[in-house]
Amino acid sequence: MTVTVEDAIHQAMETWRRLGIEQDATDEMAEELAADLTAAASDGRSVTDYIGGDIDALATSWAVERGLLPTGPRLKETAAAAVRGAAIPAVVAVILWWAGMPGGLLDRDSESMTTQLKGPPVWEVHHYPNPGIPLMWVGWTMCLLAAFFWVRSTVAAELQRQHDPAREVTMRALTKALPLILLAAALLGTAINSLGDYAFPYFQTIVTVLIAPVAMIGTVAAGAAWVRDRTCPPLNTSGLKYRTPGI
Repeated sequence: MTVTVEDAIHQAMETWRRLGIEQDATDEMAEELAADLTAAASDGRSVTDYIGGDIDALATSWAVERGLLPTGPRLKETAAAAVRGAAIPAVVAVILWWAGMPGGLLDRDSESMTTQLKGPPVWEVHHYPNPGIPLMWVGWTMCLLAAFFWVRSTVAAELQRQHDPAREVTMRALTKALPLILLAAALLGTAINSLGDYAFPYFQTIVTVLIAPVAMIGTVAAGAAWVRDRTCPPLNTSGLKYRTPGI
């Protein structure tokens, strides 16, 4: 089916209305689109070639470039996306700690008891190198790197899916703040482990395994939402859309 200039303009205007863009802006963009399509037709290009076959995507990108696309802070969506990016690294980090801790999964130390005819039994402790310790440190480094890239990727994808006009500003700020956010999450996990060792020495592993991942993931989610709140442009007087940065 051949798409005419009128068809393209009509579909683009329907997209802009569906997105909630004000009528004045819709009419202005429709005039620009009509002029561009007419010029393209005079150069021998079809409407389909000019718009790339997706009128909705073209109309949405125009609205985003002009800062007209209605949006909200989307703090919950940003936090949820950060959770998806941080979940696996946080869980793996705790497993690595469990592997490298004394008495952990890879600790090969052992004890043996020798009884005597006279006197108390003799206990011998056999110490062996724990392969979990170097694995833990290397693994933690890899977990931090993975969390950095995965959190950025999931948040960027979520904002892109929402066609958010503040996406680029948010991602630049998140890239700068994320190392500190991840450091805070790691320190919080360490503090929970130390608290478990001090307050619940017999249940330290349970406390750390159950609480530390949740706390670290929550810290990353809260940090990402805070960055989003700081970088999201303020609402205009109509309360429907955001002003572009600098206005």
